[in-house]
This record gives sequence, C-alpha cells and structure tokens, in this order.
Amino acid sequence: MTRDAGPTPPSERIVSLDALRGFALLGILLINVWVFAMPEASLLNPTVYADGAVYGEFTGANYWAWFAGHVFAQSKLITLFSALFGAGILLFVESKEEKGQDAVRLHYRRTAVLIAIGLLHAYLLWYGDILVAYGFTALFLIALRDSGAKQLAALGGLFLLFVPATELFAAVSIGGDAIASQWAPSEAALRQEVATYRGGWLEQLDHRVDSSFQRQTTGFIGSSFWRVGGVMLLGMALYRWGVLTGERSARVYKGLVAGGVVGVGVVVAGVAYIEANDWSAAAALYWRQFNYWGSLLVAGGYLGLVTLYAKRRPDGPVTRTFAAVGRTAFTNYLLQTVLATSIFYGHGLGLFGSVTRVEQYGIVLAIWVVQVVLSVLWLNYYRFGPVEWVWRTLTYGERQPLRNPE
Repeated sequence: MTRDAGPTPPSERIVSLDALRGFALLGILLINVWVFAMPEASLLNPTVYADGAVYGEFTGANYWAWFAGHVFAQSKLITLFSALFGAGILLFVESKEEKGQDAVRLHYRRTAVLIAIGLLHAYLLWYGDILVAYGFTALFLIALRDSGAKQLAALGGLFLLFVPATELFAAVSIGGDAIASQWAPSEAALRQEVATYRGGWLEQLDHRVDSSFQRQTTGFIGSSFWRVGGVMLLGMALYRWGVLTGERSARVYKGLVAGGVVGVGVVVAGVAYIEANDWSAAAALYWRQFNYWGSLLVAGGYLGLVTLYAKRRPDGPVTRTFAAVGRTAFTNYLLQTVLATSIFYGHGLGLFGSVTRVEQYGIVLAIWVVQVVLSVLWLNYYRFGPVEWVWRTLTYGERQPLRNPE
C-alpha cells in the first residue's frame, strides 16, 4: 500500500465499490428528474397537477413509468448511495490513519468543503441537494468511527425508526390533516411554481431559497438526519462486515438479492393500498411506510446484484463503465443538475411542467449517455473527476496531481 500523504490512487481503489457508487448515482436521476421537471409536491403525491397540465398525465404508459420508478428506484438508489457514503467515512479515516495523518482533522476539512459545495449547489442551482445533509450528518458520525459493526447496525436501526414512528403517530392522532397542505397543494400554487421555474434564474430564487432552507433546517432535523444517518450507519456496519467491499461469499450476496425481491413485493403492496384508498391524505402516512422499509430491502438487492456481477466480471465493460461513473460521482452528481436544469428551467430550454413522465425518462437516458461517455474518456487522461480534484486539493491544502502518469 502507498505511504503517500495524498488521496488513494486509482490502482488501490475497490472496483466493486466504485461500480456500486456509479450504479447508484445513475439510478438516482430516475427519481430526481421528477423534481427537476415537475412541481415539488409531485414527489410526495404523483397524482398532483394543475388542471390540464401535461406533466399530470397519470394513465397508460405515464402511469407505468411512475410505477416502475416508484417500485424500483424511489428511495432505493439514494439509500444505496447513502450507505456507500457512510462506508466512505470509515475508508477515509482508515486510509489516513495508516499513513500516519490526522484523520479526524482531515475528515472535518473534507466535510466542510462538501457542505460548502452543497450550499452553493442548493441555493444557486437546485433545492433538492443532498450534499449538505450528508455533510452535517458526517460531522456527527465521525464520533462513532471506532464502534463495532453490531453497534453501528443497532444504532442505525434506531435512527431509522424515528421517521416512521413520528409519521404513524401523526396518522393516528391527527390523520390526513397532518400532511394535507403538502399532499394536495392548491392549483394556484402549482401554477405559480411552474411559472417560477420557466422564468429566469433570479425568478427561481423565490422558491429555491425557501425550499433549500426548509430542507436544511426543519426538514433535516425532523426527517433526513434520521433516515440519512441511519442508512450511513448501516453502510458503516456493512463495510466493517466486508459486505460493501465484496469480501463475503456469493451466498451472502444472493441472500441480499432474495431480500430485494421481498422488498419489491412490499412496495407493490403499498401501491395497491394507496390506490384502494383513492390516494387520500388520510392513507398517505400509512402508504409511506411500505416504501420506507421496502426500499431498504431493494437497495440491499441491488448491492447483491452489482457486487456479484463485479466479482464475476471485474474487468468487464459493464463493471468498468459503472466504476468510471462511480470514480467521478461527485462531478456527475453536479453535472446531472447542470444538464437537467438547463433542459427544464427557464434559463435553459424552459421545459418545466411540460414533459410527460415517459418523456422525462427519455431525457434521463440521454443524460446517462453523456455522463458515461464523459466519465470514461476523462479517466483515460486524469486520475480524478474535476470536482473530486478540487475537493481533494482543498482537503489536503495543496494541489493534487490530476493527470494520469505517462
């Protein structure tokens, strides 16, 4: 192993881990595109739309486009990505300690840079940013770096109980009124949001700043800290057990795949439940339970599938493609925002609110092609993605080598 003080070189990276990260990063766009292309409330309630709006079409192919996204992607890929981020905290700390560096100090510097970039991303480009939540959560989780796998998993489970427990309490004590305003916003509010994001960059600030601030304050304290933190803790435990690094037997990963199949069944049952209740606000808080827990199982299924394939074909084109995207995940995450907002927002093509769900997936496919091609080509010449390079340079306080050795 290298004793250099800088970041881990490409030759020492874990290919299956990079492939998992790339797979998750690409898959996240299947759901993020809903928020890029439609009013924010559509993520909570897919039946919400202003009368006559094209994006509100929820029959035929457009219904099945939502169904597939909800069952196989919503909350699943971000769960996998969050688990990998949690594992990355331990990977980083162990690597720095092995080199005799002050791992905790570097972690705080690294996280501060992440939060700063996340704040710029949220307030200048897109309110759906996840980097700030990751950064603030990582500031806390570093204190648990010496905990064993069982302790990390147990604490992660406790974290994950918080959100569903509070939602079930609200469902029993208050009922549908607890989320009625978010579940079914007025048509005037929906039309205003469409007009805002079809407008220029300055006009968009009215919605983006308020939404970003809410997500980073009350939304973080009351929800995302617990979900993100719980999944990161599970990721740390899975790293300690050697699951995320591909060190376990094929039987373990096949078991995860089987669990993923069960998870799909749970999420489908949730769809049947909410449809039987006519998409009512009173049923919504119960409906959310199905995907909340089912997504954890499905994410585990993806972990098993990708790891099995990567172990079998570590040098195969699919593994190498996912790994290339995974090695440049920070850059690609921000690039997704730049490309999507340029397509949907008024400072670009202005297609917000005027693209059906099926058409949205066509745009996702086009963005995937761009990202895969650029990632593979870039890594032919450079060690890290451009944003990764900036992140590392600011973390270590000195310019990092970027070009691959000749």
